[in-house]
Amino acid sequence: MAANAAHAQEDPSKYPTHAIHIVVGFTPGGGNDLIARIVGQKLSDSLGQPVIIDNKPGGGAIVATEYVAKSQADGYTLLVGASGAMAINPAVYTKLSYDPVKDFVPVSELGSFPLILIVNAASPIKSVADLIAFAKAHPNETNYSSSSAAFQLVTELFKQKTGAPMQEIPYKGANDSVMAVISGQVTATIADAGPVSGQVKGGLVRALAVTSPHRAEDFPGVPTLTEAGTDVDAVLWSGIFAPRQTPPAIVKKLQSELMRIAREPDVVARLKPLGIQPVGNSSEEFARILSSDIARWTEVARAGNIKIEQ
Repeated sequence: MAANAAHAQEDPSKYPTHAIHIVVGFTPGGGNDLIARIVGQKLSDSLGQPVIIDNKPGGGAIVATEYVAKSQADGYTLLVGASGAMAINPAVYTKLSYDPVKDFVPVSELGSFPLILIVNAASPIKSVADLIAFAKAHPNETNYSSSSAAFQLVTELFKQKTGAPMQEIPYKGANDSVMAVISGQVTATIADAGPVSGQVKGGLVRALAVTSPHRAEDFPGVPTLTEAGTDVDAVLWSGIFAPRQTPPAIVKKLQSELMRIAREPDVVARLKPLGIQPVGNSSEEFARILSSDIARWTEVARAGNIKIEQ
């Protein structure tokens, strides 16, 4: 405890003087964990101190997020915060043990995750318009798989904008969600590119649209949902957050390093195959995105009467 107090009183201009811990709310091997490890190594190289990745999975990343919120605000405990934990959870949980705005300062968005709307390759549904028409003609037979509240709310936004009735079928993970489409258990799903790309390229599923504002480089022939006439534009993101009272000089130093790292060619080359679009924006820009997304997803959840009791 005395050591932590001493660290908190360090001269910010000398930061860092010892190991930095980046906390990830998911198990090793997933997109957020890989971002943390790729960026963490680069951060260690440039700052000259070890960067340790701490995986604290559980409760939709609530365990990790609460842990960092209550940590010493000295720049030595950081969070890889995904939009699910930071913007979606506040929209759907009736009670949450942390406040993403009051308890954290956004440092830099590291990457965004374009999502892809897919159906089974053998399905008669060939387009977004087909899916909407099919759902309206078969409201009791049209369903979708979802592995988290984030994917559920994006799909809910699609439903609200198009009037297409679709029932949610929850699954434990993104791969399970995609497999449900392949096996014919569900009509469709919206998932991130990581678990979907191989299945699309292998001909097991058909990509109807991407949810991002622009077409995906890997799928230039797949339209955006906006191009498909649905007025839906949604991406998930992941970035670095620090406890709210972290000294501004430390936040600025980390921001500068992360913005540079996200643009390095080898980092871009490692993230793109994972379906991650590198970003590297400023703390102010990231804060605006966070605030906007919380407001947007809260409205979607309210309109869809989606609540999670904890």
